[in-house]
Amino acid sequence: MARRTNQLTVRDLDPRVLAEIQRVARSEGLSLNKAAAKLLKASAGLDDARPTRRIGAAVDRFIGSLSAAESRRLTRSLSALEHVDDELWK
Repeated sequence: MARRTNQLTVRDLDPRVLAEIQRVARSEGLSLNKAAAKLLKASAGLDDARPTRRIGAAVDRFIGSLSAAESRRLTRSLSALEHVDDELWK
């Protein structure tokens, strides 16, 4: 039985992703294709050699999420807490 070939073409690849694929290929002596396949498998949580414990967005409904505007407001309101009172550290 002939082996079926799966083929994928990736366009507009982020240069940082390409650099990581090249780094893995170089360090492990793999082709770019095999390095990309290895990284895809690992990021999908299918890498048997190194199991990952990923939460992702699964708990967002329990902890909530902030919009960019809410995050800025929270950061501004907490900025007063970043001040160190030198009198307390004498």
